[in-house]
Amino acid sequence: MNEHWIVGINPVDGALNNDAARVCELLVENGQRNPRVHELAERAKALKIPVHHRPREQLDKLAGEARHQGVAALYEAPAMATEGDLPELLERAGGAALVLVLDGVTDPHNLGACLRSAAAANATAVIVPKDRAVGLTPVVRRASAGGADRVPLIAVTNLARTLRVLKDAGVWITGLAGDTEQSIYGIDLKGPVALVMGSEGEGLRRLTRETCDFTAKIPMPGAMESLNVSVATGVVLFEALRQRSGLR
Repeated sequence: MNEHWIVGINPVDGALNNDAARVCELLVENGQRNPRVHELAERAKALKIPVHHRPREQLDKLAGEARHQGVAALYEAPAMATEGDLPELLERAGGAALVLVLDGVTDPHNLGACLRSAAAANATAVIVPKDRAVGLTPVVRRASAGGADRVPLIAVTNLARTLRVLKDAGVWITGLAGDTEQSIYGIDLKGPVALVMGSEGEGLRRLTRETCDFTAKIPMPGAMESLNVSVATGVVLFEALRQRSGLR
């Protein structure tokens, strides 16, 4: 079984809301008085999930670098989606597929924030390369605020090949790059699209960029050359939603 600890109020809340059957037990810090933690414990008990009180040191140890806020849940994670699941996900989305591709986002806080934005935008899937991305660690789950449980995350062996699979399925691919003239606000994002974000330091890899149908940038009139990748992800995802809603 693929069991791991989910820590923090929002991630535990997300697991109880979206996949309570996979929550094996809940740990609450001794003497915890946060009303939200108390509510999580009561909800878990109502769902017949064992709740145990443990010293802070035990929660610190299992949380690692993540802030546990006095609560942790042992979660039996389902198998991650695979490239083979893409056709079904795209078919389910119809002509409104919105795929986020992260080409080498290695910071767990950034990946979690990207998953949070993708879930908020109701993205069809998030695709990452197996060899250039951080996995679903406790830090990622906490940073996603429950988003990791709401959007399929697909790790692929060959990202360029997966992009070609998307293209063959009728998905138009736009890569974000700061050295192009085209603005993201001039790209049509109303149909089935994939938005490709590069790594924090290097941006898009050459082969990834060459596979894109378009490249575009987020215009920045201020004296900054780039945005944090998670911030840029939120901007482009919600630009796609704005266009699809017909807002100006």
